[in-house]
Amino acid sequence: MKIHEISGKTGHSRILVGKVMEDMGQFLPEECPLVIITDETVRHYYEDRFPTAKAVISIGTGEKIKTLDTVRMIYERLVSIEADRSVFVLGIGGGIVCDVTGFAASTYLRGVRFGYIPTTLLAQVDAGVGGKTGVNFRGYKNMVGTFTQPEMVACDPRFLDTLPEEERACGFAEIVKHAAIADPEYFKTLERFAVEGSMQDFAMMASIVYQSVVIKADIVNRDEREKGERRKLNFGHTLGHALEKTAGLRHGQAVSVGMAAAARLSVEKNRLSTGDARRLANLLEALHLPTRAEMDVPAVIDALARDKKREGDQIHFVLLNRIGDACIEAIRLDLLEKILADRQIPAKPSAD
Repeated sequence: MKIHEISGKTGHSRILVGKVMEDMGQFLPEECPLVIITDETVRHYYEDRFPTAKAVISIGTGEKIKTLDTVRMIYERLVSIEADRSVFVLGIGGGIVCDVTGFAASTYLRGVRFGYIPTTLLAQVDAGVGGKTGVNFRGYKNMVGTFTQPEMVACDPRFLDTLPEEERACGFAEIVKHAAIADPEYFKTLERFAVEGSMQDFAMMASIVYQSVVIKADIVNRDEREKGERRKLNFGHTLGHALEKTAGLRHGQAVSVGMAAAARLSVEKNRLSTGDARRLANLLEALHLPTRAEMDVPAVIDALARDKKREGDQIHFVLLNRIGDACIEAIRLDLLEKILADRQIPAKPSAD
């Protein structure tokens, strides 16, 4: 079992990567009433392995349930079982379960203890780590939320065996992001994995998950509330979230397209070499992720205008100087609209 820690003003988080599935209760605090929040799919596969709980709350699946209505339902269940501040809330599931669990727990009774057992690759390397919680509002991604660290996050790559191939690929979008912004050697490891690796190799997947956790956790330790350094974790997400809303892409697919486009914009601004942009696009495609998408430019710009990273008529955009070295630049929305409309940042770099 490998352990990494985050220490911040909103709490201390222990992130564990290893064999969790056989005993999901081994890392939970003792003598705390336990409430589990999960989704219907995870409950179907793993309920017989759940630790004994006072209640199991199932919230359904898909972005459509990541709303304040779902959080209200959770509050009602917690009140109905007379859950007090001694309760520990455990989210077992993917990114949506983690986000909703964290938000509900961090606001119920002004905050109760909580943790996650993430069961998707996306959740293990991203949604479960870092202390961001939240739900969507009127279709806009994570518009309502908090910064609150989960007490524990226990990751077991063997959960990934029951994931559809498309879901596994979506998780790799976040993994590629971590390497692209922070670690060129890790990027090379992923390039080798794309050719020779296997999702069924537990040791390899545990190593990949752990390396991504370390990158994200170390950034969060330096900038818990996203005032500077943590903004680099939004590489691919600025355009990606807009595409997720307007083009109907899955999160990982939208982030992949967003990273490829941001890399091309980096080339246009003379920051990134064409060769590095091509390496990024090639890796994404080798991992079965898209690097292009049809987009409704006015709808994309409207979504960007409502992004939490917007300040005035500018939005903080993450670019690359080279593989493993990211920077943040304020881009005017009107310039971004022109670039998108002129197709100056096609999602796949040209061969020039």
